[in-house]
Amino acid sequence: MSDARAPISIRGLDHVVLRTPALEPMLRFYCDALGMNVERELDIGLVQLRAGAHLIDLVPCESEMGRRGGGLPAKDHPNMDHFCLRLERFDETELRAHLATQGIEAGPSALRYGAEGNGPSLYIRDPDGNTVELKGPPGAPEAA
Repeated sequence: MSDARAPISIRGLDHVVLRTPALEPMLRFYCDALGMNVERELDIGLVQLRAGAHLIDLVPCESEMGRRGGGLPAKDHPNMDHFCLRLERFDETELRAHLATQGIEAGPSALRYGAEGNGPSLYIRDPDGNTVELKGPPGAPEAA
């Protein structure tokens, strides 16, 4: 169990982003078979599905966003773009200082949309190169 006063206190998973070579079968599976609803679609090729309190984002490989992941999903081109961990609080200075002590470099912070709305976030990479988004509460001030 995480301590809310620790530099990082994970509340839970916010969303998962999956690259797909075939959007329609994925929509049928998640919407028709599992009962999810399309929450919104963005021009960059992103379809966000409501999964209870969370989101599953589907990104066609041929879309603007999907092409950033490389070729079709395979061992060297995974279908997951990133996953997002929703933090209880987002103090960018404290967060960056803690990550630095662990030898982790964070990208720039930005206001991004997630399962609970817009909130500040930043991206890091795990040792295998997977991108992890650390996202603060909705409505929290965007850090510099």
